[in-house]
Amino acid sequence: MRLSGREVGCVRGGRKVFSGLNFEAASGEALAVVGPNGSGKTSLLRLIAGLLVPARGSITLEGGEAELTLAEQSHYLGHRDALKPALSVSENLNFWRDFLGGERSDPAESLATVELDHASHLPAAFLSAGQRRRLSIARLLTLRRPLWLLDEPTNALDTAGQRMFVGLMGDHLSRGGLIVAATHMPLGIAARTLRVGDAS
Repeated sequence: MRLSGREVGCVRGGRKVFSGLNFEAASGEALAVVGPNGSGKTSLLRLIAGLLVPARGSITLEGGEAELTLAEQSHYLGHRDALKPALSVSENLNFWRDFLGGERSDPAESLATVELDHASHLPAAFLSAGQRRRLSIARLLTLRRPLWLLDEPTNALDTAGQRMFVGLMGDHLSRGGLIVAATHMPLGIAARTLRVGDAS
């Protein structure tokens, strides 16, 4: 599989965020998107995820499932955790599993992997920021998709949580997955760097 962006431009609210952006990542590779605040790191992830439309250029995934769109082969983990506070930890995970569809793993096993199985019955509203992040990471494991789009993925995680997530990212890459991560901090895994903000 190969993810490619060619001469990608982004305009939001009538303002050019970036233009002429080129990037590429193949199976087993991670791409760290870096740049100052407001340079378009999150916007690029949202473009790849299909949540925004490029002002110009193209983004393609070669070698994936031909009948699925790029968005359907991606997991977007935003810097805000998409959780329903009134639902329990398990119910949140089951909701995303049923809503997104695709290749599934056991939600209970995913919660155990992120060390959140002890809180499976608790409403998500009761979770700490770090626990909410762990629950969002469990979604990546419950529904297997080849492309992970991660926005500041280690935000709110303690040191143990960061080590855990580094291991999960490494495992995803070893299975032939791809990662594109917007970050201000080192990812803890080998990654090529894409700087945004210089092409505008």
